[in-house]
Amino acid sequence: MIIFAPAGVFFLVFACSFLYDRRLVRNGVYLFLALLFLSLGLLYKLASVSGTATLVLVSTLWVLLILLPFVLAVFLIANGVTMMRREGRHLANLLSLAVGAGILLFIALKALANRTRWAALGTPLDAVGFVLGYVSLLFVCFLLYSFLYGRIRHRRAVDFVVVLGSGLIEGARVPPLLASRLDRGRAAFDAERAKGRDTMLVTSGGQGPDEDLPEARAMADYLIASGVPADRILVEDKSRTTQENLRFSKALMRERTSDHRALVVTNNFHVMRAAQIARREKVEAQVIGSPTARYFWPSATIREFVAVFLSHRVLNLVICALLALIGVLRLY
Repeated sequence: MIIFAPAGVFFLVFACSFLYDRRLVRNGVYLFLALLFLSLGLLYKLASVSGTATLVLVSTLWVLLILLPFVLAVFLIANGVTMMRREGRHLANLLSLAVGAGILLFIALKALANRTRWAALGTPLDAVGFVLGYVSLLFVCFLLYSFLYGRIRHRRAVDFVVVLGSGLIEGARVPPLLASRLDRGRAAFDAERAKGRDTMLVTSGGQGPDEDLPEARAMADYLIASGVPADRILVEDKSRTTQENLRFSKALMRERTSDHRALVVTNNFHVMRAAQIARREKVEAQVIGSPTARYFWPSATIREFVAVFLSHRVLNLVICALLALIGVLRLY
């Protein structure tokens, strides 16, 4: 059983870190390493029973690993086209298209460098490859833990359900993306009230330059129209960013009660970063997500990962620089 010891160690580290604070993004790294070493242990056990089965399994996994970048690139490009058609040609909507095209470009250049043995091309591509490997690993960890975190049920009583804004359309109308958050927030609010708790809803969002009223006010009107009593809603209408959403909502909740616990509602692609920001702002809250249109999810998830990556920019950029240097120097 010694072959499973590394997996056990990382599962233990993950469990301790999760119990300490489930909002820690690094929990995804611990979980990924635990699953990786568990898989290697199982593969070793399989090899001791049947070498042929192990060879077939490893060969299959290797083929899938080779095909994955091509499949992923085609999927992202197709998704990018869909995003442009449905959401317009804004920069944020081009992310999946850009990443997909970037993957294909890297593969093509790498194949050219390997065929021509042109050092002036191959050396920088090796450096880029090392960096892409690191970023891809972090992205897998991010996806893994975001998936897990978003499905953890919140069992503790909460005093407030905070719904984060995401922008209005036509100056004052709640769009489907925001309506999804509000419906999820109301469901959580109703569940708390059904248990006899004196929970309140907080709508959070300021007024943008193209909006006729503060976003939080439109959100409150939407909830009131759906049957939520007006006196159970607090309106935070000054914030412009997720950080301000949580900071200003925290101040509003503290005015009601200094010792409170909250549940923050956003869309599922935004859950992990919102949880990270809530922890940084010392908001005693967990985050839950509402459904998002499937075509919207890839670009939004890439955007969220980039934001999380840059929130630890010093560490990540230093590691990327060292990996790039290793990629260059290994040829000498």
